[in-house]
Amino acid sequence: MSYDNLTTSDGLLTHSQLRLSKDDVLAAKSVRIISTSFSPAIAQGPFTEPQKRLITNAIDRSLCLGLSDRFQIASPAQTADLTVHAVVTHVAATDATMAGVSKVASVAPSLLLPGVPVPVPRVPIGLGSLSVEAEARGQSGNQVAAMVWARGANSFTSSPRVSTEGDAYDLASEFGDDFSKLLVTGKSPFGTWPAPPSLDKVKASFGAAPKQVACETFGRSPGLPGAIEKGLGLPPSWADNGSAADSAPKKQSDTDAVAETPVPH
Repeated sequence: MSYDNLTTSDGLLTHSQLRLSKDDVLAAKSVRIISTSFSPAIAQGPFTEPQKRLITNAIDRSLCLGLSDRFQIASPAQTADLTVHAVVTHVAATDATMAGVSKVASVAPSLLLPGVPVPVPRVPIGLGSLSVEAEARGQSGNQVAAMVWARGANSFTSSPRVSTEGDAYDLASEFGDDFSKLLVTGKSPFGTWPAPPSLDKVKASFGAAPKQVACETFGRSPGLPGAIEKGLGLPPSWADNGSAADSAPKKQSDTDAVAETPVPH
C-alpha cells in the first residue's frame, strides 16, 4: 500500500488518513473484494485463528454490503473496475473480565429501578481497539483510494462483551462501513452528518439476503440473534457463523476421513 499524499480526516471517535482520486472512484461501476488479512507483524497476536477469521470476515461483510449501494460486486475470479483489499495492522484484545464487570454494572440499575433507564458507562479498563489499512486499485494497478483507520472502544458507545475479540469484532464493521462510504460517495465519511442507510442495507443487517448474491460469500449478518447476543454481552461467535465457507457443513468425505484416522495407543 502506498502512503503518499495521505491527509488527516478524523471523525469524532476515529483517527483516519485518506487519499482519494475522486474522478476515478466515481467513474468505477464494479468492485472486487480481496479477503481481509492480518498483517504478518501481528499474526501471532492475542487471537486464535477462528477469532481472526471472524474479525476479518466482519470487515469483508461490511464492505460488501456498503459497496453494494453503488457498485456491482464481482467474484474474486472476475475482473472489476476496482479491487479492494484491507489489512488489519493493530489490535488490542478486550479484557473479558472487566467487560463482564461492566455488563453486571449495567444490569444492576434495571433490577433496582425497574422501568427506569439508567445509562451506566462502561468501566474504562481493558477496552479493545482496531487499526486497519485499506486501498482500492484500478485495473491498471494504480491506487485510487486509501485509508489508514484506527479506533478504540470507549466507555459510552461500546457495548461490553465477555470475549477477548468482542471490541475488535464490533469495530471491524465500523471500519468496513467507513471505507465503503468513501468509495460510494467519493468523499470522506467523517466530518458530516451520516446519511441514513439504504433499505437494502437495513434488511441485510437483520439477517435478510444481501442485495447482491456475491455478498453471500461472507455469510449473513447475525440479525436479531446477534442483537440479543450483544445485549447479553456474549461472544460474537454465538450468533455470527462467519463466512459461507466457515458455516458450511462438513462434507461426508471429511467426516469419513476423521472417522478413519487411527487413534494412537
